Amino acid sequence: MSLSGYLEDGVHHLDIRVYFEDTDFSGIVYHANYLKFCERGRSDMLRLAGVHHSDLAGDGIHFVVRHMQCDFRASARIDDVVRVETRPKRASGARLVLVQAVKLAEKVLFEAEVTLALINGAGRPQRIPPEMMRAMSQA
Repeated sequence: MSLSGYLEDGVHHLDIRVYFEDTDFSGIVYHANYLKFCERGRSDMLRLAGVHHSDLAGDGIHFVVRHMQCDFRASARIDDVVRVETRPKRASGARLVLVQAVKLAEKVLFEAEVTLALINGAGRPQRIPPEMMRAMSQA
């Protein structure tokens, strides 16, 4: 398996071990770290689809989080191996909407619907290029 996880049936899967640094004083994952886990999932899903952040930056564009709706359901603990699942929901114009879940085995610990916007160097929305849309739809 790749460090970037894998794509299967339109869903990106990324396994992440919970380290001491991911937890709070009680040994459970600090809530903000679920957002970091999801960021890794989004980045690696795009990477496997052929969309690299460094290439985007070279073109003067980048994705930013526009909106995120989160549901914290249960906690992971130190040494757990969680799986981040990311799947595209829809894309249009400058927006890409993804659904993400962090799971421990089959138990959902965290879910989020994330709206990303592609923007240019001036911070203005930039239409997602057709070749990028195709690459993401084939992921």
